[in-house]
Parts: sequence; structure tokens; C-alpha cells
Amino acid sequence: MTMSTSDPVASDLAPQIAFDDFLKVDIRVGTIVEALPFPQARKPAYRLAIDFGPGIGIKRSSAQITVHYTLEELVGRQVAAVVNFPSRQIGPVMSEVLTLGFPDAAGEVVLLQPGHGVPNGGRLF
Repeated sequence: MTMSTSDPVASDLAPQIAFDDFLKVDIRVGTIVEALPFPQARKPAYRLAIDFGPGIGIKRSSAQITVHYTLEELVGRQVAAVVNFPSRQIGPVMSEVLTLGFPDAAGEVVLLQPGHGVPNGGRLF
């Protein structure tokens, strides 16, 4: 099957990388234990505290997920995040992990999460 170059998904493909490069990105699963408003953010966002288990602990993240999720429904939800990027200052918040998601048809974030409960801290492979 060939993809048309007018296909926006096909045109956004990143260059091929070696498997060892993929292994450098540490993607783990964690459970959101706190979700707070983030009114200081330039784009609508929430402040999250995510528990990645005893090996990593609780990490903070800023996530632009306000369209599909309410604060109340986020607590207890498992999500995937990159845990080995450097922390990044976002307004008054230090974001320690990158919470992962996919864009819906309108470009709004839909969180990446396991289909079944798994132990916090598990690494994506």
C-alpha cells in the first residue's frame, strides 16, 4: 500500500531511527493522583501529578487536555509519559514528564493509556 503525499499523516512521518535510538526514550505508565487547573498557561491546560511507582515516584506535568477531560475524571486514570526528558519550566510550573497523547480529527489531545490496568512504572516496549 502506498501513501499519498497529500495525506497529512504520511507527510508528518519522522525519519527512520535505529532501535537503539527508540530505547533511549523512556516511556512509562503512571496513575494520575492529582489534577488541578492551570489558569496561568498560555493555552488551556491542567497541572497533573502522576505516580510512576516506587522506582520513579510522583512527577509533575502540564497537559493541554482540557477539551476531552475534566479534572474529576483524570484522577485515577493511567497514562503514558516520557520520564527521561529534562524538566521544563511552563509558566510557574516545572513540568517533569511529557504526558503522551494523539490528536483527534480536530487536533485536540486524546491521552495514550493502557487498555487494562498495569503496574505503575512499567516501561513501554
